[in-house]
Formats: sequence, structure tokens, C-alpha cells
Amino acid sequence: MADTGGLWGHIVQFVLPQATWNTLVLLAGSGLIATMVGTGAAWIVSAYDFRGRWFLEWGLLLPLAVPTYIMAYAYLDILNPLGPVQGVLRWVLGYSSPREFRLPDIRAMWGAILVFGFVLYPYVYLTARAMFLTQAANVTEVARTLGVPRSGIFWRVALPLARPAIVVGVSLALMEVLNDVGASQFLGVRTLTATVYTTWIVRTDLAGAAQIAISMLAIVLAVLMLERWARRNQRFASTAQNARQMQRQVLRGPAALIAFLLGVAPIVIGFAGPALYLIVAAIRRVEFAGLSASLLRATINTVSVSAMATLAILSIGFAVAYAARLSTSRWTSGAMRVAALGYAVPGTVLAIGILVPVAAFDRTLGNLWHAWTGLSGGLLLLGSGAALIYAYAARFLAISVGGIDAGLSRIPPSYDHASRTLGQSAGGTLTKVHLPLSRSALTAAGLLVFVDCMKELPATLLLRPLNFESLATLLYGEAARGTYEDAALAALIIVAIGILPVILLARTSRAATP
Repeated sequence: MADTGGLWGHIVQFVLPQATWNTLVLLAGSGLIATMVGTGAAWIVSAYDFRGRWFLEWGLLLPLAVPTYIMAYAYLDILNPLGPVQGVLRWVLGYSSPREFRLPDIRAMWGAILVFGFVLYPYVYLTARAMFLTQAANVTEVARTLGVPRSGIFWRVALPLARPAIVVGVSLALMEVLNDVGASQFLGVRTLTATVYTTWIVRTDLAGAAQIAISMLAIVLAVLMLERWARRNQRFASTAQNARQMQRQVLRGPAALIAFLLGVAPIVIGFAGPALYLIVAAIRRVEFAGLSASLLRATINTVSVSAMATLAILSIGFAVAYAARLSTSRWTSGAMRVAALGYAVPGTVLAIGILVPVAAFDRTLGNLWHAWTGLSGGLLLLGSGAALIYAYAARFLAISVGGIDAGLSRIPPSYDHASRTLGQSAGGTLTKVHLPLSRSALTAAGLLVFVDCMKELPATLLLRPLNFESLATLLYGEAARGTYEDAALAALIIVAIGILPVILLARTSRAATP
């Protein structure tokens, strides 16, 4: 890396303070909204029974299909002064032009906080709802016996018991905020992640970007430590045998309507509104210009690279999870922990960490090839996309390992013993017992990894080969140029494919619901 000289002093004085403040404010605001919306929605569908609750159970997961940069891209067009929302408001209020009436510009910190909060609340909703569903009825009955009113059960019993799960969901949401580069740039908020990208790409200053990335790691470690600290000494267990699930309170009339509207509001803001806009904009684009060749190439690139990365990640993840099943040594447990670290590292930071050694390897290999053949070797890893697949593997290996390990843990050890007793070798037990029984876990993990690879923007922007466009980078480029209609189709394809793991999560959630 180049000699930075006095660059670090300039970064500390003029760049880091504002970018760090913006990042912390964005984390605090979006985390607060995600906590309030996710926890409230989880309690509504867990504690009450009303018409339409079955829809809210899975509908509240739909914002997971919308990446944050697509949400920002959609609302920039929906809420601009000439957009449909402000147009309808001016018509209702009797104004004729944006000069007479206009809403505050969404390109501000408050806009970014709302976007992140309403896209990422499902992380909190999933973990909080799982905890609410496992709280036994005897706990609430004891609380009622001790004089706690029904209205106080949430604040005095359910919420304290669910706090560790809520903290886990919030930490996942905050890591997604740290990873984002598109939404914050679209909305004019200069976060540390956006600063790393502009320093590297716009100012061609890799050394400065690396130094800012080091500062980001401190925030990542702080988020992880906060999650561990918040869950310190938090151990809850139910001692009741054959514990009954908490009985839902039946709501009717206005109370049922209010509960349904409160539950459906996050779905409308976080999914239905942007999705409807994308559908309308995509139809207009197709009617006007048809399907562009660049969109088809980007779709093929996205599917092919994501598929190759998914195969690699599943293979590595299965090897790590299977080794952990066969051995309980420190090496295997350490490998499991290392595999989980990549998901906590933002894509921009990961890209810088990968670029330096990979570029050095490419140069060394190119020099050797030139000395041997007299021909230029080019950039083997960076030019072929192998570095991008490596980045995907490092970032999303935790999803593969966690999902496959959960599937293998459901196979009793007695199956292994029976297989070996019947004459099967270790390899035969793997191919004839473990692989067939863990097929559903492999499929679910593969689907989640594929969609995450397809949606990943920061690492793709920084490590993609020349003349390579994915759906995410195509959308980013069009939105950066202000040609929103041209990016609508790419965004709609991403959202449509992103719905697949949401359907899987909804099916799993409903199967686990009594």
C-alpha cells in the first residue's frame, strides 16, 4: 500500500468526525425504529387473535425482500416534489405547483432513518416473535395472580423475558446498516461506509479508504460487544412440564381493526409501496423501450456469479459444520466462530481487506507468467471474478454454516452408530444418511445465500471485473444518474427473487406456530 504520509491526520481532522457522527446517529435512529416496529408487531400477532392475523404473520416478513438501496431508490422517486404522493397532496389541498406546497426533502438523516428502520425491522420481529411464542402460559398466569393487569403483561413480563432475543435482532439490523452504501448515498447521508467507497473510487485513494475502514471495524466490534453486554447474565428457562403456549386474547370490532391497521402499516411502508411503484415503473419502461440488452446481461451475470458463489459457500459450510459434528475439539469450535465473523464485517471493509493480498498475488503470478512465456498474465483473480466470489464466501459463510449445522443437529447420533454397525464406512454414512436427511437444511441455506449474494452491493461495486454489471450495480448506476425508470426492472427482479427466502421463512414460522 502507498505511503500515506500525513493523510491519516487529515482524515482524523476533517473526515472521520462527521462521518462517524452520521453513522452513529443513523445506527441509533434506525435501531430504535426497528426495535419499536419489530417488537410491537411481534406482540400483536403473538398475544392477540383477530381477523387478518394470519396475513400479518407472514406479511410482516416481506420487507426482507427489499434491499435498503432499492427502498431508498423507490422513495426518492415516490416522494419527490413531482412524484405521486406530493401531487395528490397538492390536489387535495388545492395547490397547483411545488412552489406553493412541498414536503421536506427525504434526502436527509430522518429519511435514511425511516428507510432503514422500516426495511430492517423484520430481524427484530423474527427473534422477538419466536421468544413470545415460547413463553409458557403459566408465566403470564402467575403474573396475573400476583396482581399484574393484562395491559401490564407486555411491559413487566413478556418484554423483559424477550430482551435477549430483541438484542440479537437489533444487532443484525445494525450490521446491515453498517454494510449499506447505496441507500445512504442516495439519501445524502455521508456514513463511514459511503466515505470508504467515495475515497476509494471517486478520489482513487485506496490508502485513505483502508484507514477509514479500520475505524469502521471499531464500530463493528462495539456493536458485537454491545450485543454480548446486553445479554450478560440473561438466562431464562421454563420449569413447567408440558408448558402451554400463551393464550391469545380475542379482539373484535374497533380493537381488531386497530390491531390489523397497526400490523399492516409496516408492510405498506416497507414493502407494498415500493413494490407497487416498481411494478408501475417497470411496465412503463417496457412499454416505452422494451427489455434492454444491458439488463439481460446483468441478469445473467448476477445469476451465474451468485450460483457459483452459493455452491462454493455451501461446500465450505458443510465441511465446517460436518467437522463440528464429528469432533468437539477447539479447532472445530474455533472454525465455527471464525466462519461467523464475516457476516459482521461490512462489504466495503471486506473488499479492501481482500483487494490488497489478491492484487499482490495477481501481480506476482503475472510476473512469473511473463518471465516464463513473455506474455502478459493479466489479473487472474480480479479479472475473472474469483475475488468477488471469494468476498461473497467470506461474508455469507456464516449463513451456510449456521443453517447446515442446525440441520445436522436434528440427526440423532444413534443414526451414525446404526449405519456403522450395518457396515457403512464414514463416507457411506455421509452420502447415505447425513446428506439425504440434511437436504432440506442445505436447500434452505443455499436459497438464503443465493439471494444475499444477488443483493450484495458494496463488495460487488468494489471487486467486480471490468465491464461487469450485476442487477445491483446496474440499479446503483442508473439511480446515481437519476434515470429511475431504467433501473425499475432491475430492482423489480431483485425484489421478486428476494421474496423466495421470505416464503421459506413464512412457511417455517407457520409450521412452528401452534
